[in-house]
Amino acid sequence: MSKNEILEEILKEVDKHPEIMSRREALKYLSVSPMAASILAGATVGATTVAASDATGKIVIVGGGLAGMSTAARLSNTLSNPDITVIEPNPKSVSYQPGQTLVGAGIWDKSDITYMRDDKLPSDVTLIKGSVTAFDPDNNKVTVDGSQEVSYDQLIIATGLMLNYGAIKGLDGVITSSGSDNAVVKEKIGKNGLYSIYFADGAESTWDGIQELIEKAKTHTGSEKLQAVFTHPNTPIKCGGAPKKIMYLVNARLEEAGVKDKVELTFYPNGSKMFGVPEYHEAILQQYKDRDFKWHYAHNLIEVDTANKIAVFDHHWKEKGEYDEDLEEYEMVTKHEKVEVKYDFMHVTPPMKAPDVVANSKVGSRKGWVPVNKETLQHVKFDNVWSIGDVAAVPMGKTGGSVRKQYKVLVDNLIASMEGKTTLPAAYDGYTVCPLITNIGTVMLAEFNWTKKPTPSFPLDPTQERWIWWLLKVYALKPMTMIGMLSGRA
Repeated sequence: MSKNEILEEILKEVDKHPEIMSRREALKYLSVSPMAASILAGATVGATTVAASDATGKIVIVGGGLAGMSTAARLSNTLSNPDITVIEPNPKSVSYQPGQTLVGAGIWDKSDITYMRDDKLPSDVTLIKGSVTAFDPDNNKVTVDGSQEVSYDQLIIATGLMLNYGAIKGLDGVITSSGSDNAVVKEKIGKNGLYSIYFADGAESTWDGIQELIEKAKTHTGSEKLQAVFTHPNTPIKCGGAPKKIMYLVNARLEEAGVKDKVELTFYPNGSKMFGVPEYHEAILQQYKDRDFKWHYAHNLIEVDTANKIAVFDHHWKEKGEYDEDLEEYEMVTKHEKVEVKYDFMHVTPPMKAPDVVANSKVGSRKGWVPVNKETLQHVKFDNVWSIGDVAAVPMGKTGGSVRKQYKVLVDNLIASMEGKTTLPAAYDGYTVCPLITNIGTVMLAEFNWTKKPTPSFPLDPTQERWIWWLLKVYALKPMTMIGMLSGRA
């Protein structure tokens, strides 16, 4: 797709919300800004070329989401005679999950992020519409739906992760992906003040919940403020900034409605920082202070009483224990207390885990995730097994921006391995990007890698909130992903 076609796709997104930015304003900036030109170049199909290879072998990809389908497309582009099979049961597996925050805030509709798996399948890739129920890496095969055996020469595990709402007492169910069946979870989440943007239906319900909170605030006359609570669990999660993004956007909608003074917004993260990169941590902390947000570190949500709207947190901290004379130091003991918090509106970020079929197999690890070399993405035990995306056991990296870097590395290395090369040529440096939405119209673009230092792609202070990053996040990234990445070229 040409730059002009990508530009038109971006402007179509702008047209949906003229109250935020007009097509004229967007076009003016996109036409004259060198930075916008760089964004467009990155979004344009053909921006990244791949060298052809005559390597042969049967490649099986378990998982047809963004990571799996983008990898399949890039392999298809690279191999002269590709033999690629994707195994994926969910007909909406490639829906645009980064947009769920925007759906939750009423900026997009669910239809804006819904795409069909079969429409994004490369023409020369075979699709098996089923679920892998067993891995047998010793014999180079997987089992689909308990009966069909599929052999492979190379295996790529791109299953994504599971949203484990059921790990919280009082909530039920596990969702295997954003768009899959969530009837059990919806019995508790998406009503009566309890919401979550981490699945598509939940994001849609969150917007209903925000509007209900606004209406409640308009008639609230008590001396105590209404309570809006936001959580971050004690497990790795996809899009680590999302729990904060929805908090910023709830705040924006309350300000827009003129009822911000009626509601107190409080963040309860399990960790002890706002962000793992110190510069971004400090920036977010200042943003919280400027907005009069409250926060309590080291609080993990363990229970919800949905009938009475009470959240129960495990507040944990360390204290000195016995003194070890040999080591000449005190043993540090973790202490716990339960903290009950009443809420009028609560956004729950669920604990997350690897799919059980992965965790309980030889390709999984003690913690469930697929253990790979963090640079090459090759399995640590099986040379013909690779992993990418949310299920891969790499530090950080559970974002679509990470996959955009990972899938190129994986394809280069997998093909080198198929060609019999002893040295893998490509290395993933841990690049991760989090476009942290801080208001309707502003974003802080947090880019970093394993150094845990800011790694900005553009010569601007990355800790500052800017409308240009809103342009990138809300208008450019979806075309870049749904056209560029899923063609295997962006």
